[in-house]
Amino acid sequence: MLRYCEQEQLSFTRGRKNYKNDQCYIEQKNWSIVRKYAGYARYDSEEELLILNELYQQLRLFTNYFLPGMQLQEKLRIGAQVKKRYDTPRTPFQRVLESPIVSIQDKEALMKTYEYLNPFELKRKIKYLQTRLREVRRKKELDVLTCEDKLKPTNFRKEKLDEEMNETFHPHF
Repeated sequence: MLRYCEQEQLSFTRGRKNYKNDQCYIEQKNWSIVRKYAGYARYDSEEELLILNELYQQLRLFTNYFLPGMQLQEKLRIGAQVKKRYDTPRTPFQRVLESPIVSIQDKEALMKTYEYLNPFELKRKIKYLQTRLREVRRKKELDVLTCEDKLKPTNFRKEKLDEEMNETFHPHF
């Protein structure tokens, strides 16, 4: 991996300095979006890649426009107890609209996109793409199994061999 990164002139770093346990937090986010909808299978064909890209496109729209999330506002420690206070649940889209940093043109573009979205239609497309992804994977697994069966030598049973021997040879010899 290091050699590849050096060849491609990519910086090879860890998550954050002095935080070697960051990976579990990354995996939490992966589960809530990616693993929950795409599963843990290994997708390595071109057809699976196309379906995954379309699935991620639909998930991006559904997650950012229609799934609210709470953000931690403050933590207050009282002895051994930690009290956490969260803001009201809002979608990432709503948070962007409330942000003073984002330009008005960008907000208008997001509003136009939002007007054309239907959460039920998005959810239907996501379910369809998940089904297609599972079907392609199953077909690939079946193809592998049938190829392995063709490569295996034929299993002869002793009884079958005895029957063939009795049929082809005269019993007195």
